[in-house]
Amino acid sequence: MEWHITDAQSLRIIDREIGDHAFSPSEYEIVRRVIYATADFEYKSLIRFSEQALQAGAAALAARSTIVVDVPMVQVGITPIIQNTFSNPVYCSMETLTRPQKQKTRAAWGIETLARRYPEGIFVIGQAQTALTALVDLIEAEEIRPALVIGTPAGFVGMDVAVARLKESLIPNIRVEGRKGSAVVAASIVNGLVDLAWQAYGKEGDGIG
Repeated sequence: MEWHITDAQSLRIIDREIGDHAFSPSEYEIVRRVIYATADFEYKSLIRFSEQALQAGAAALAARSTIVVDVPMVQVGITPIIQNTFSNPVYCSMETLTRPQKQKTRAAWGIETLARRYPEGIFVIGQAQTALTALVDLIEAEEIRPALVIGTPAGFVGMDVAVARLKESLIPNIRVEGRKGSAVVAASIVNGLVDLAWQAYGKEGDGIG
């Protein structure tokens, strides 16, 4: 990301208001990216990282793994930085040609189709709770084993169950616990991770911690 003076000033305000925290430096970079994009400090206590999530995600980005997203807003939000760094393919479930199915939403059916096509890809679910549930179903059935899942949909009905299942899946994941979330949050997480990965791999850095 190209930073300007106002960005730096905003980040200093975020650092001051957050104060002490238990995040690793790389985790904190992700969290403050989300807060910067949303102006919502509650995400400090809502974003969760599984063990090795950032390392696994960065390695998958460097390996040019396919990225699958649920909605166009996430795709638009991450494509510029992807194109300027690792150039991973990015596919959107909403734009995937599938057979109509009444029992599932378009996003869920598209995620299933793409997940079976790219079972070890990076999956970013920023808006569609049904897509996250469909993805976890495939993980639990051991049909796919994603390199990383980023799950940040907002939701009121069953969202806590979907997130808990993702947490228990043992798949590297970055998630938002609770009702909050959005495509903007998902895109911010991806963009922060890409920057970290580019420092570690694209510019021959020392890794992510």
